[in-house]
Amino acid sequence: MRILLPVAALSLALSLACSARAQNTALPDIGSSAGEVIDPGLEARYGAYTLYELRRLGLVLDDPLIDGWLQSMGYRLAAASDTPRQPFTFFMMRDRQINAFATLGGYIGVNAGLVVTAETEDEVAGVLSHEIAHVTQRHVLRAVERAQKDQVPILLAMLGAIALSQAAGSDTARASGGSQSGDATAAAITGAMALMQQRQIDYTRSNESEADRVGIQTLARAGYAPDGMADFFERMQRSNRGNSGGYQLPEYLRSHPVTTTRISETRQRARALGEKPAAAPVRAPGRSSLLLPEGFSLGDAALRGGSDAFPWARERLRVFSADNPAAALREYRALAAAPGAQATDAERYGLALAQLRGGYPAEAEATLEALLKRHPGQLWLELAQAEAASVGGRHALAAERFEILVSRHPDNRAVRLAYAEALGKQATAASGRRAQAVLRPLMASSGDDPLFQRTFARASELAGDTIRAGEAYAETAYLNGRAVDALNQLDALKRRDDLDYYQRARIEARMAAITPVVLEMERQGIRPEQQRPDRQ
Repeated sequence: MRILLPVAALSLALSLACSARAQNTALPDIGSSAGEVIDPGLEARYGAYTLYELRRLGLVLDDPLIDGWLQSMGYRLAAASDTPRQPFTFFMMRDRQINAFATLGGYIGVNAGLVVTAETEDEVAGVLSHEIAHVTQRHVLRAVERAQKDQVPILLAMLGAIALSQAAGSDTARASGGSQSGDATAAAITGAMALMQQRQIDYTRSNESEADRVGIQTLARAGYAPDGMADFFERMQRSNRGNSGGYQLPEYLRSHPVTTTRISETRQRARALGEKPAAAPVRAPGRSSLLLPEGFSLGDAALRGGSDAFPWARERLRVFSADNPAAALREYRALAAAPGAQATDAERYGLALAQLRGGYPAEAEATLEALLKRHPGQLWLELAQAEAASVGGRHALAAERFEILVSRHPDNRAVRLAYAEALGKQATAASGRRAQAVLRPLMASSGDDPLFQRTFARASELAGDTIRAGEAYAETAYLNGRAVDALNQLDALKRRDDLDYYQRARIEARMAAITPVVLEMERQGIRPEQQRPDRQ
């Protein structure tokens, strides 16, 4: 696994850190020079900016059901870690390559390919506990400290390479009648980024053993099988010949030290933990836990082993991370054609999702109906069935199904967002007002949720509440890494002459919060991307 430090976001974060140190040099001694690089508040902001940037690039897979499953597993592990008060944010990446990474502020990303390749939730939890250990053992901050030392010479070299490449590109362009300087510049930037990343990899390899040791203890305390980590390491080794997701193992992991010795040591640690008297498994935090987001609960029971949601989550990810619905359907046909293949119910659920996304709601409905006879009340299946009715244009049936789900699961984010999205597709004022009502219970806990903001913006737009719609669209832009775009949208909104006092104050307060980010981006020379608005 790795520690993620994108160059542009890192430059912004280090600048903020240096400014903070200049203003307050009396930072507390926490026993490591790494803690002096950046204070916890700026660390959290850097982690958030990294997530926003990944969203801007279209790399994050935001899905309420997947998010709920991943957060449940992540917080269960975090509660069993050495520092349970450390805040964490777990998110899913679309990439089918096998990987996971940690960055500042406790932000941890997991690639879809890792989950698709895993055979049990214990294996995924083993990787996640390893990344949690990178955060709790301060490995990420130490990487920032190293990057701060490296970035000036590397960035200077990059600038020199860019200047040379542009000059060479101009000469080539004049000779060929075209322009190649853009490609040459991109190559120079890529080379510098590769150099910086390689320095990070060389530096962090020394932390892998510690992350394994601490992570496997967290894994066991959380009630997962300690062998899950070694099981997945062995799967990674076998994946040199290609993984079950249909993609080759990335070059980074081929060079990463997942060796026979490392696997053997992990097995020995798991065996030693198994020989100790069984400790009480972590009890899932309740709603009052400061570790969990508002409104999030794992229940009150002590936890052992993986959750029942894993097979459904894996197949949902298989579909959502495919290049397109047709590719997902081909993948399921290939799975069915494999020697000795016998489709599981979770795979049939994945097939139904692929059919639904591919424009075959009737086929999806038939598949889901058969599955619900064997799994009555299964939320993931019932939600897909309600969505199938909506996609098929049977809006009354869809509304009936969604209303039942809302009554059964009033606090479920996935249910409310799916219902509101289905209402938004009807494109009427009445459906917009109903969607607003469905979403309002989520407002207090969804300030940093781009899916909520986008869905609420659409609902408000349909309902004729253009001020709220404008604010939500601007917030969606900000959470998707487009701070300049968000500020421009809010500025245009502020110029309206029909705002009341409270609306204007709310807009101005949000502009005041976003402006420092935009100014720092300009100072760093980070140019905003020109992208389409979030209105869909």
